[in-house]
Amino acid sequence: MASLPFSYPLPGPYWVQKLTYWATREFSYLAYFNGNEYAYPQGNFGNCFFAGNKSIELNEFWDSTPGIFRVGIIGYDFKNQLENLQSSNPSFLNLPETCFFLPELLIQIEKEQVFSKTELPLEFWKTIERIEIPKSPNLGCQWTPQISKGKYIESVKTIQSQIVEGETYEMNFCQAFSGEFEIWDPVAAYFKLNQVSPMPFSALFKAKEKWIVSASPERFLKKTGNQLIAQPIKGTIRRGISAEEDLENRNKLANSEKEKAENLMITDLMRNDLSKVSKTGTVKVDELFGIYPLPRVFQMISTISSELKPEVAFEEIIQASFPMGSMTGAPKIRTMELIDELESFKRDWFSGALGWIDEKGDFDFSVVIRSIIADLEAKKLYFGVGSAVTFDADPEQEFEECKLKAQAIVEVLRGA
Repeated sequence: MASLPFSYPLPGPYWVQKLTYWATREFSYLAYFNGNEYAYPQGNFGNCFFAGNKSIELNEFWDSTPGIFRVGIIGYDFKNQLENLQSSNPSFLNLPETCFFLPELLIQIEKEQVFSKTELPLEFWKTIERIEIPKSPNLGCQWTPQISKGKYIESVKTIQSQIVEGETYEMNFCQAFSGEFEIWDPVAAYFKLNQVSPMPFSALFKAKEKWIVSASPERFLKKTGNQLIAQPIKGTIRRGISAEEDLENRNKLANSEKEKAENLMITDLMRNDLSKVSKTGTVKVDELFGIYPLPRVFQMISTISSELKPEVAFEEIIQASFPMGSMTGAPKIRTMELIDELESFKRDWFSGALGWIDEKGDFDFSVVIRSIIADLEAKKLYFGVGSAVTFDADPEQEFEECKLKAQAIVEVLRGA
């Protein structure tokens, strides 16, 4: 993101929480992105806050005219606008396929400084300082799985039979959990989730009564100038409880032929996606099978970069690459058809892309995973977890991997 003209000293502890509670009352839309200072390849999400009242239509969303800053989400089911696909499963919430807004308030935090797009008067800071953070916010929520363990294992075996028949090579199969509540505080839930599971693409997003509380570890796409970056994650293992076990688990992931095969398939898929909009010969794998430590897991991450063809529009980039290959599998279109047949829910915003596009057309988007999606008016929420199913996958281990990925969200929803 381009540097902002107005700077201020860091206002003090808890001011971002106060700013967020204030903005929920003043604006229909907001987004807070926090990279938690991770040393992530090609950088993390940074630390920036956006709020506004004006949503934008799809034609404005696609607009490549310089000078328009846009923030928002592309839901997974936007795939149906890009390919001859459908989503026939029931939806938990009534969510739009795309939801973007124009930020009126744009703040960037860097170390001990706050930068703003517009000058913020002293009264603004005094107002934020007076905001009270709830001492006992409502975080607890009862939730239920949408499929049983037995049904999950049966589905994994069905996918493996499809692999044998040549219908797919690898599928990201997801299960969902849904809950209901009377009162639930998404702001408190976000800051609690970020405390127990700080991630390089942590985010809070509000669109009127609809919210995303995200602890995503994964980048979808980043554009800087004419360079495009994709960073699929495939390969997960639990962190150890001792330094010795931690190193052992890291090495186990790094040397797993199964995990490397999964990662390689998606890396190749993303190379193919990027090649559609990139100059010939510029698509390259900067890092293959990188192992990165996160609070509860090690992840295997590969980084693919390319140089865009001249005058390629944002719409063309999304057409070529969405949804993220790590959330579909390969081959992409046929596997998405099978996902709709075998999963029990409409993904909606889960496994979509959340981020921003700046005035120059540069952008950064995460993959919406390890995230709670809620509607305060409907008083419902859901979250999804998934893993890559291959021919040699162990259904029991895949189920346990899903539990591991849901662990931090479960802790938050227990109100701990």
